Amino acid sequence: MLVELVVENLAVVERLRLRLHAGFNVLTGETGSGKSLVVDALGLLLGGRASAETIRSGAPRAFVSGIFELPDDRRLKRALEEAGIEAEEGELLIEREVTANGKSRAFAASRPVTAAFLREIAPFLGDIHGQHDQQRLFDSVSQRELLDEAAGAEVLAAKVAAAWGEWRSALGELAELDRAEQEKLRMADLWNMQRREIEALGLVPGEDAQLENERRVLKNVARLSESAAIAAEALSEGETSAVSLLGVALKRAEELARIDESARSMADLLRPAQIAVQEAARELSHYLARLEADPARLEQVETRLASIERLKRKYGTTIEEVLRFLDQVSSQLAAVETAGERRAELGARIAALEMEYRRVAGELSALRQKCARKLERQVEAELAALAMKGARFIARVEPSPPSEQGMDSVQFQVSANLGEEARPLEKVASGGELSRIALAIKTCIASRAAGIPRTLVFDEVDAGVGGAAAETIGRRLKQLAGGNQVLCVTHLAQIASFADHHYVVSKRESEGRTVADVAELGRDARIREIGRMLSGQKLSEEALKHAAKLLEQAAAR
Repeated sequence: MLVELVVENLAVVERLRLRLHAGFNVLTGETGSGKSLVVDALGLLLGGRASAETIRSGAPRAFVSGIFELPDDRRLKRALEEAGIEAEEGELLIEREVTANGKSRAFAASRPVTAAFLREIAPFLGDIHGQHDQQRLFDSVSQRELLDEAAGAEVLAAKVAAAWGEWRSALGELAELDRAEQEKLRMADLWNMQRREIEALGLVPGEDAQLENERRVLKNVARLSESAAIAAEALSEGETSAVSLLGVALKRAEELARIDESARSMADLLRPAQIAVQEAARELSHYLARLEADPARLEQVETRLASIERLKRKYGTTIEEVLRFLDQVSSQLAAVETAGERRAELGARIAALEMEYRRVAGELSALRQKCARKLERQVEAELAALAMKGARFIARVEPSPPSEQGMDSVQFQVSANLGEEARPLEKVASGGELSRIALAIKTCIASRAAGIPRTLVFDEVDAGVGGAAAETIGRRLKQLAGGNQVLCVTHLAQIASFADHHYVVSKRESEGRTVADVAELGRDARIREIGRMLSGQKLSEEALKHAAKLLEQAAAR
């Protein structure tokens, strides 16, 4: 619901603030007073096209803001959350600024947004039905949504959308599998060759480091033998060897300890040193025994290292990386070998998902066809009451390629006069007829389905009608306002008399400029305004009495 509308520097409006209410609101005033500017301002808030031509002469910009009380709808909440917009206490402030260069800026909850975003959330906030702005009725998608709303098919439509999503996802998975398989089949021979080459070498992690050390030993056997022999002699051979000298030192230290107890620590230190030297001497002896020149083994080691190096140049800088590459290649080959099984599984799943989609889409089609016939009869009855007797309304539901919305296309067609061929709504010439058709559809849908409460704006819905037809339009608007906020721009007293809240738009001169004002009327002022609508410029006593009578009759109905 639109709670407040503020307009600045828009055409003849210098500054206008309009507080609106729930129920049926009407705007009246002299021709050219600026009533439609209120509708134009609301259109900007709902994402309508901005133009520098609408800016008040001499002003640098035009500004429009509106406070909307938001409906409790999960789709609207999701759209706001995705845009990072947080409503405050269930209300949303929307602002639109138009500059002299024709550019515009939009804000929601003081955050910059695009006009496209405003158009996205507009269906949850309001609809404008006027002679030049039929926001939803001309769009086939919106017509299908209106039919689904009338049929109460929202839950079934959501099931269709979910089934479509799962089916398309599985088809995409199969397409990706086929695309990947073609590439993998081209690579399979290469992968097989790479796997055989790596597996044939039988690599062991860390093997290259061990082989490098063995090669250094085999290449330096003579030097190693010489050094080991000199070390062994220094440790254990001859009277001056380390073992002999440590033995002499230990013996003397023990003699000292027998005399002087404080010298025992020296003996304790020398004893393990002697044991360590003796152990090192034995290790050197074993090492010397193992050292042996082996040209054949050296050749084997170098050949093995060369093979490992060749693989490392191709598949990784270390043996571990080469083995990881082997695992990857083996996994890819396994995927190629099992692709047929995966394709068969996907094929079966796709068939089941398609069957489920067509089942729920078929249910939705049947519901749409059934509701379309009922909606046609109801809308035609409404049109007859709205001074369009003999008009035909057709909700054409025809097969269409499967989509997220089902397997139907919906087109509303109208024959406004008896004997004329039914044509799509956008080709109906009269703007007044379009407004009444919109009113008829809205009234029927509101009576059959609990839709989202919105602000419904009807601009000159009374064009070309009067008398009893005008009274019927008033009653229908009042009925529609039971579940929505209705704002109607009208010239007819019969329609204005049904309003819950009545506003009058007037023009005055200020400092040589024309300025438009709007004011909410009390009962006495309403009588005078409705009397003016009945009698014209000269307000007669009879017109005032007739106006009071109209208000009494409307209140009694």
